[in-house]
Parts: sequence; structure tokens; C-alpha cells
Amino acid sequence: MASLRKTPAHDDAAAGRLPLGVRSGYAVGSLVTGAFGTVPGLLLLPYLTDSLAVPASIAGLLVLLPKAWDVVFNPVAGRISDRTRTRLGARRPYLLAGGIGVAIFFAAMFLGPDTGSVAADALYVTVTFLLCATAFALFQVPYNAMPAEITQGEHERTRLTTMRIAVLAVAILVSGAGAPAIRDAVGGSAGYRAMGIAVGVLILLGTLGVFFGTARAPVATVKPSVATWREAFAAVRACRPFQVLLVAFVIQAAGIATLLAGVDYLARVVLEDTSLQPLLFAGFVAPALLVMPVCQWVAARWGKRVGYVLASLVFVVAMLGVFAARLVPVPVVLAAAALSGVGYAGMQVFPLALLPDVISAEERRTGQVRAGLFAGVWTAGETLGLALGPGLYGLVLAVGGYVSSSAGQEVDQPDSALTAVVVGAGLIPALFTLAALPLLRRRMWDEA
Repeated sequence: MASLRKTPAHDDAAAGRLPLGVRSGYAVGSLVTGAFGTVPGLLLLPYLTDSLAVPASIAGLLVLLPKAWDVVFNPVAGRISDRTRTRLGARRPYLLAGGIGVAIFFAAMFLGPDTGSVAADALYVTVTFLLCATAFALFQVPYNAMPAEITQGEHERTRLTTMRIAVLAVAILVSGAGAPAIRDAVGGSAGYRAMGIAVGVLILLGTLGVFFGTARAPVATVKPSVATWREAFAAVRACRPFQVLLVAFVIQAAGIATLLAGVDYLARVVLEDTSLQPLLFAGFVAPALLVMPVCQWVAARWGKRVGYVLASLVFVVAMLGVFAARLVPVPVVLAAAALSGVGYAGMQVFPLALLPDVISAEERRTGQVRAGLFAGVWTAGETLGLALGPGLYGLVLAVGGYVSSSAGQEVDQPDSALTAVVVGAGLIPALFTLAALPLLRRRMWDEA
């Protein structure tokens, strides 16, 4: 870990502790990541299929393309921030500029001109989503890089990450439950516009909060960084622990994104009650706020890797309950959603607490800064996983014969479409989560 330049918070940080104001200020940035990571995955696909009448297979592709661009751009953003030298540090200027861009373009995404042409309206959404995703990369990559630089204590990083995930849970709850509620209260295309503006304001508040809240955070002393892309690729290849952790996280992110894409369809099409969507989402997120102290205890008692495995298994069991939504009573489905929230909390806390440990160890080994580079690659992988979810869900709906429609138009879905909804929302997330577990075995992690 790089030595730290003296700041008012430096003495606490050197001992592994950060002031509460810095920890809470950093955590507020999760309002940005939570809103952007949740609402497009939750409502953009339904907006395209059920408001703009875009076919499900094409809609899934349109949701995927801007995030596929982010997979390429995120490592670039990481290298840019690694090489930035300002009095505000390398990361904070991008938190401000990127976050403001996310707020503006997110609102614009749902403020389309309504041309009456499916192709033109879909193109507008795609372009604004592309701009929004680019701005998000400029925010998210420096945001992920900061924990490795502002504290040297491994347990403090767990506390920092726990607070971050707690705010993330609140952001997901507020945006995931509130966005559909605003849409439904206003109704039609106007509902999507009102929702877009409201979420944009939430993102702006998170941006300002994290920028000013981390003003007293320690800033790492300048260290050399990789100079070429060849060196960057070599740096990632040389760090086996980073590769193992990244692949596991990306696989599971794809499963989580598939679940998020399916929540709206699960409530509307299978359970036939749109009022259940906020309850499903609350069940998915709210338990995270209660289990954060448990995550800290598990990490201290058994280690972060073991906690990651346990959380993943809990999530798998919950997803099987969602998969059975056509066969079991609604309260059972809601209980499964709540259990999934317990697993989801750990699937966020433990890998994000392990990441800065891996970065710091590699920086000590090489004597070069790795925070921005590794955070960029990490965010690229996370973006890829989150992008694959809605795209995969759209494909599952298309295979199941889901019938798209215009706003306000009522259609009868075939039985195969109902099956597709629960397969995408329950079975696929469970399978993706299980697929990552071999990477978290003790032997493989020790070899890494």
C-alpha cells in the first residue's frame, strides 16, 4: 500500500481507522451506484417492450449494447484516474463530473421525443443509455479504487464496505421500489418521465454527498503506474487472486441482473398484481440492512471467503423459491425474496471487501499503483455481468413467446411465456450463483 500524505484524517487512517464522516461520506456514493445499477435493469426492458413496443429479443440487445461499451471503457477510465494528479487527488474529480453526467443522461433516457416510430424511439433510448453508461464508468471506477488508498486496515475495509453496502441496500430499496411506484402512480409514458427525473435527482444527491463527504479522506502518495496496455494486461494476468475473485463476482452479477430484470414481469405477468413489485423488491433488499453486522462478524470469525460462499448458498435456496412462484402461495414467494436479500448482502459485502486487500497486496509486491487499473477491470467485469442479465432475460422471454405491446395495451401471454418469466427470475440466477462456487474453494483460493 502506498504511504499516505498527511491530512487531518491521516493519523486515524494510519492506524487502520477512518473517521465516521469519511466512511459515511464514501458510503453515500452508493446512492449513485445503487440507482444506476438497479433501475435500468428493472425498468428499461419493460419500458422498451411494454411502452415502446420493441420486440423482446431486440430490447434485450439494446439494453446490452451500451454496457458492452462500458466493458471496453472501464479499464480506460481506471488508467485515466491512475494518471490524474490534482489537488483533489486522482479519484474525486471524476466522482463529481461522472456523477453529474449520470444524473443528466439518466433523466434524459426516459424523456424521449415520442416520435411514434419504434425504431427512432429505441435509437434515442440506446444513445442516451450509452452516454449515461459512459458517465457512470467515470464515476464507478474511481469509486471502487478508493478503499485501497484511504485505509491500510483490512478490518477497516470491511467496515467501510459494510457501510457502503448498507447505503447501497437503501438506494436499491428506494430506487427499486420507488421508481415503479412513481411510474405506476403517474401512468403511461409520463410515468416513466417522472420516474427518470426523480431517480436523476437521487443520483445527483449521491454525487454531491460522496464528493464533499470524502474531502478529508487520505490521498495516496504518487507511485508509478503501468505505462502501456501491454503492461496493463500483464499486471492483471500476474495477479491470480484478482482473476479468481473477478470471475466469481462477474458470473454471480449476471445472475443477480437476470433476477432484477425479472421482478417487474414476475409481479405483473405471473402473480398478476403490480402492487407486489415494491414488496418483492423490498424483500430482496431490506434484509441486507439487518444482516450487515452479521457479515462483519462472519468475516472476523471465519474469513471473507467463507462468508462469500455461505451467502451464495443462501441466495441459491431463495432463488429456487422464486422459481416455484407459479406453484406456491404469494407469501412463500415474498419469503423467498426476503431470504434472497440475506444472500445478496453477503454477495456484495465479501467480494468488495476482498478487492482492496488484493489490490494492496499486489501494490506492495510490485511497487506500482494498481487501484485504478484493477478497479477499472473489476467494474468492466461487473458491468458485463449486469449487462448480460437483461439481455439473457430478454432472450428467455423471446424463446418463451412473450408478446410485447404498446403502453396501455392489454395482451394475453401464452403459458410458455409465464414459464419463461420464472425460469429467468429464479432458475437462471440460482445456476449462475452455483457456477461461481468452484472458484471460491479454499484450495483454489490458496493456489491463487
